[in-house]
Amino acid sequence: MSDLNSEPCASCAYDIRADLGEGPVWISSENAIYFVDINGRKVHRFTPGLGEAHHWVAPGKVAFLLPVEDGTFLAGLPDGLYRFDPQASSFEKELDVEADKPGNRLNDGCVDLHGRGWFGTMDDSEEAPSGSLYSVHHTAEGFVLRHHDTGYTVANGPAVSPDGKLLYACDTPNGVIYRFDLSADGALSNKRIFVNLPEDKGYPDGVVSDSEGNIWCSTWNGAHVRCFTPDGVERASFAVPAMNVTKVAFGGDDRKTAYVTSARQGLSDAVLARYPQSGSLFTFRADKAGLPQHRIALVKAD
Repeated sequence: MSDLNSEPCASCAYDIRADLGEGPVWISSENAIYFVDINGRKVHRFTPGLGEAHHWVAPGKVAFLLPVEDGTFLAGLPDGLYRFDPQASSFEKELDVEADKPGNRLNDGCVDLHGRGWFGTMDDSEEAPSGSLYSVHHTAEGFVLRHHDTGYTVANGPAVSPDGKLLYACDTPNGVIYRFDLSADGALSNKRIFVNLPEDKGYPDGVVSDSEGNIWCSTWNGAHVRCFTPDGVERASFAVPAMNVTKVAFGGDDRKTAYVTSARQGLSDAVLARYPQSGSLFTFRADKAGLPQHRIALVKAD
């Protein structure tokens, strides 16, 4: 990969054709990639080196998985955060989220270097700006939710810079990636536009940071992953043989193997004929290493 004029293309790693694939997470101890099919209400695990796959059925539309340091995950379901234990195949509710907004659901998340989780919510009909941005952290009394920002139709991202001082979040239908200053105590300030993605390049879906602070943006209705420098300049792009590209996770021994989720949701027969593997898991080799996968920190009760 060198520049925009010699654009590489991702290949299919796992031909699963999920309706709404999202939220890839690389678990290095398993050499496996976890991801979800939101509409299919499933959690998937794929082990590339072995070609093995497994799935679990979730109790609702599961939007993301945030790894926890005890080997479980915090899973985002429509009504709140659940503890997902792959070993027990169980989902147990930890926190209600937006119980007063039954038309909303949770959507996309990440973990920062301080062990805090970040996630957004959205209007499930993708019409009203009723979504918000939250963080969650663990205390001796349990998980604590914190509200940070609102006015999102579809809150996506989020992603945190390598030094933990910047947070990025998208409002997908409006084509905007925002950047915030993030303090050590988890407060957000100085919201500003990082990138306005032109409509002809698609809509910004999931974003992640690499080890040098570049932002990798998957594009809904854009068939690409686009990489932006910390100054917001597009430095590279990767074609993906799926129109709706949703998120990237970096894996492998050097964290330069990108795994990309995608979706079939809303695509016409004509588009599916052009991109028959839409909804599958794709992969490409990046020229930058991703960040290590952080985990939500647990505090022991006294």
